[in-house]
Amino acid sequence: MTHEFKTIIESYLLAKKQGLKAVLATVVHLEGSSYRRPGVRMLILENGDMIGAVSGGCVEKEVLRQTVSVFKTGESKIMTYEGRYRLGCEGVLYILLESFSLDETFVSAFSECLQKRQSFEVISYFEKKDIVTTRAGSYVKINKNLYSVGGNKQADDKHDLSTFKEYMSPCFKLLIIGAEHDAVQLCQYASLTGWEVTVVAGDLESKSIKDFPGANTFLLAKPETLKVNDIDNQTAIVLMTHNFAYDLRYLVALKETSPNYIGLLGPTKRRDDLLSQFIEYCPDIYDNFLDIIHGPAGLNIGSETPQEIAVSIVSEILAFTRKRNPFSLSKKTGRIHSQ
Repeated sequence: MTHEFKTIIESYLLAKKQGLKAVLATVVHLEGSSYRRPGVRMLILENGDMIGAVSGGCVEKEVLRQTVSVFKTGESKIMTYEGRYRLGCEGVLYILLESFSLDETFVSAFSECLQKRQSFEVISYFEKKDIVTTRAGSYVKINKNLYSVGGNKQADDKHDLSTFKEYMSPCFKLLIIGAEHDAVQLCQYASLTGWEVTVVAGDLESKSIKDFPGANTFLLAKPETLKVNDIDNQTAIVLMTHNFAYDLRYLVALKETSPNYIGLLGPTKRRDDLLSQFIEYCPDIYDNFLDIIHGPAGLNIGSETPQEIAVSIVSEILAFTRKRNPFSLSKKTGRIHSQ
């Protein structure tokens, strides 16, 4: 996922300043079932530190052991991990281990890509067997430009290799409009999920970003001055000012945007009153906009405390974004993840 890949790059840049080499581990193929699917990555530093994980914790020790030769020779390798007897999962993981070395050209292009909220693609070439090879490796495609993550040459001689491609959307973003105690809890849980969090408070609020652990941005803005140009379909919004008039004004300010989800805090009657007045102010509003409004926000999991309510809201956003109808996994037959 984009936020995991972003964390890996940020960790690499910090390690580079300390003079530490790095190896990237990528699950490029899976036969059977496993804790995580292909595309999950982990960065290993030569001092033994690991950023991220490729499974639930059992595989990582073997990955660390296998990276010794990559650090020593710089040659990529494919390792297979049979999880049937060691993980309890009936799957075989194919993991690409490669030197991770980024030049300034890529770092600049990647930073601009994230800032402009553009998509990109990660492409890995490999063979489905335990092997040490100079040909296996990964590349990042940004705006039709191909960048090697390990200093390899361009991927023009790898057509006979297996290929794993992963399309990366912009980092998912949560816009929290409101600055009360429950907004602090939602901010923390959303940040732990890996989302970029922006908190919007009224212009007379005395709070700052320090009051919202995990927030990337804190804004003081009236509804009429709220900048909405960067709200896209990878953005969720939760209105939680605890003020009916403010929620209505902010909703009107959002009427021309196309977020993924809008959540309204409060009971059903409050939602009905809010939407009724909103439609009076904006009679030409499209049904598509109304369809993404959820109120009361959150899944029905018996939430009572601000922390539990935050869990229910984050869960509903995930379910709606990934087009899932939530139910207990114990009721599901077959695979948890689709192939």
